[in-house]
Amino acid sequence: MMENINWSELPFGYLKTDYNVRCYYRSGKWGELEVSSSELINVHIAATCLHYGQEAFEGLKAFRGKDGKARIFRMDENAKRLQLSSRKIMMAEFPVEKFEEAVRKVVKLNERFIPPYESGSSLYIRPLLIGTGAQVGVKPSGEYLFLVFVSPVGPYFKTGFKPCKVCVMRGFDRAAPQGTGNVKVGGNYAASLYAGQKAVQQGYAAVLYLDPKEKKFIDECGPANFFGIKGDKYITPASGSILPSITNKSLIQLAENEGFTIEHRPVLLEETATFDEAAECGTAAVITPISQIDDLDENRQYVISKDGNAGSVCEKLYNKLRAIQYGDEPDELGWITVL
Repeated sequence: MMENINWSELPFGYLKTDYNVRCYYRSGKWGELEVSSSELINVHIAATCLHYGQEAFEGLKAFRGKDGKARIFRMDENAKRLQLSSRKIMMAEFPVEKFEEAVRKVVKLNERFIPPYESGSSLYIRPLLIGTGAQVGVKPSGEYLFLVFVSPVGPYFKTGFKPCKVCVMRGFDRAAPQGTGNVKVGGNYAASLYAGQKAVQQGYAAVLYLDPKEKKFIDECGPANFFGIKGDKYITPASGSILPSITNKSLIQLAENEGFTIEHRPVLLEETATFDEAAECGTAAVITPISQIDDLDENRQYVISKDGNAGSVCEKLYNKLRAIQYGDEPDELGWITVL
């Protein structure tokens, strides 16, 4: 099987690997980590994950360095974000130390699936937490399953680092104000599927969602955070409906180190006309520059990349982040776990 993998042409999808790691919450406590080679789980027909959306997940990556070693990027941040999601929808919180142990274990067990250095691909790591206890009334489960599996993947967007077009469709919301938009639960993604498919059918990479209350301010860009560059400013939207992206958080730190002023504030859609650069960012997308935003309701276009190329700031931040992830530059910020 391994001989048939074209590492440089991998899609962002699921590819069967050797093992996954699991842990059960029963009688008020978490058990020990278990290793499984099965791709299936047994779920009760009345499990709360199936009926009431008690489900949260994370996404992180492992990279093969030039030295052959595997590097995992900022897994402690993913562990803490999963706990935040758990608190929001009343699931048992999975301990940070156990999360990190599970991630290290699953990467080591599937090390042969980590794509080679310079292939442009990486090992995607998917932790998942679901309510497994049987309930008919609307209440939290008393039992949970944490599991983590991996899959080698290529770029999330087919364009890779090349600029793409996104669109605004005011008839759709990703999440409600004061809802679950700021945590990583499946319902947010289910709510984005219809609009996202419509956008792709019309030739766009993603939907740029506006705030669900006033439809004026930028929220998220499909499955990723949004940021813009204006002079020496790194501008990213502030909203209670936005998932706090670990990639965006990392880029903010790198931009600060480069002397940029960080503005984390509400961003009007019309303001993008004044941006020098814009992009969507996330674990899956890394940085995908945005060349143009089409407001389909107002029939307006906001052209950000006049020549269709990625801007110099996005390119510099992208190269810097990738260099840290692959071990090409020193990990001065303590973001990397080397296996």
